[in-house]
Amino acid sequence: MGVGLYKKLLVIGFTWPEPASTAAGNRMFQLLLFFRAEGYKITFACTAAESPLSLDLDTLDILRVPILLNHKGFDLFIADLGPDIVLFDRFLTEEQFGWRVAEFAPNAVRILDTEDLHSLRRAREKAFKSGLEYSIDAWLKEDMTKREVASIYRSDFSLIISNSEIDLLKNTGGVDDSLLFHLPFMIPKLADETIADWPLFEERSHFMCIGTGKHAPNVDAIAWLQAEIWPQIRQNLPKAELHVYGSYLPQQVLEMHRPSDGFYVKGWTADVEKTMAHYKVNLAPLRFGAGIKGKLVDGMRFGLPSITTVIGAEGMHGALRWNGLITNGATNFARAAVELHQNKSVWEEAQQQGVDLINSWYNESHLSKKFADRIRDATDHMAVRRTQNLFGSILQHHTLTSTKYLSKWIEEKNKNLEK
Repeated sequence: MGVGLYKKLLVIGFTWPEPASTAAGNRMFQLLLFFRAEGYKITFACTAAESPLSLDLDTLDILRVPILLNHKGFDLFIADLGPDIVLFDRFLTEEQFGWRVAEFAPNAVRILDTEDLHSLRRAREKAFKSGLEYSIDAWLKEDMTKREVASIYRSDFSLIISNSEIDLLKNTGGVDDSLLFHLPFMIPKLADETIADWPLFEERSHFMCIGTGKHAPNVDAIAWLQAEIWPQIRQNLPKAELHVYGSYLPQQVLEMHRPSDGFYVKGWTADVEKTMAHYKVNLAPLRFGAGIKGKLVDGMRFGLPSITTVIGAEGMHGALRWNGLITNGATNFARAAVELHQNKSVWEEAQQQGVDLINSWYNESHLSKKFADRIRDATDHMAVRRTQNLFGSILQHHTLTSTKYLSKWIEEKNKNLEK
C-alpha cells in the first residue's frame, strides 16, 4: 500500500498544468501521478483561467476547484477539505495562500515545489540584459531572493529540481538541509525494446530547437541561434535545416521564419516524442535561466543528443557525462553542433549517455521511493521539525506576515466595491 492511502492532497496551482506545452506543466503532471499512485485523493485549486492546452484533470479523477485571491472563501474551502498535504506550485502561491493554509489547515504538511529558483533566473536575466557578468552577490541582493527563501522557510520542506540550486541554498543561503529535497524530473526507466525502436543515425536529419515562448530564456536562445549560431552552422552544412518548435511563440520569433536560410519556425507540436525522432541534434543555446530543462530531458528520453551551454546543463547530470556537448560562445556552439551532426560514433555515444542519465539520475522508481520516505518523515515529525525551524516560525509570526494583512485589506476593500 502507498504511504498516503486514503489521504487528501490539495495542490494550489500557479496555473493549470499544461504538460504538452511547458516543462513546468510536465513537472506538475509527474507530481500528480506520483500522489495518485500513492493513494491520495487529489484536489487541484487555481486562480488562473484554463487554456485549450490545460491538462484534463477529470481523466485522472482529480477535482478541479477555481479559487480567488484575497478572499475568505478559500478559508472555508480548505477548512472543510481538511487536507493532509498542501503542495504549493511555486513560491508565489505560498506567498498568497501559505498563511491561510497555516491558519485553517494547521495539521497539513506544507510542501513547496519551487519548479526552479525564480530569484536565480531573475538575477541572471538582469545581469545578462545589463551586459554584466552574473555573480552570487547579485542573487543575494535580489528582492525576489528574500521572498523565495522566506517561502522555503515557511514550508515543511521544498522540492528543489536542481542539485546546483540545493548547493546554492545551503552553502550561500544558509538554508538547513532538512528543509530541502532534491527531486528532478521523474522518468520511467528506458527499456531495451524502446531504445531498439529509435531511428538510427542514418535515418535522421537536420537540427531542432524547442521551448515555450512564455519563457524569456527560450526566446533569447532562439534569437541568438538565428542571429549568430545558425549562420555559422549553415556555412558548414549548406543543406541543413533548423526547425523551431514551441507553444506561445511571440511575434518576434514567428518573424524569424526564413526557409531560404534553412530556418523554419514550426510552432507548437502535440507529440514531442514523434517530432524528436526525426532529428539528429537538439539545440539549446541558453544564456540565462535556472532549474533543469525539460527540452533536454526530452532529448534524452527520445534518443536525441543535445548541444547546450553550461547554464543549460547546470544541475542536470551530476558526475555523469552529458548526452552530447556543452559549450559557450556562438562559434564554439556552432562547431559542436556540426561535429555532433556529422560524427556517427560521437552521436551514438551521446545517445547512450542520455539513456544512462534517464535510468540513473532521473529514475522514477528510485526517486518516488525517496519522495514517499520524505513525506512520511515530515508527517511523523511535523511538530518537532516546526519547533526546530526557528526562522520559519519567525516568518509565520503575525508581526512579519505582511502578505496576510495586505490580503485582508484587499479583501475588505473588495467588499466595499461589491456594495
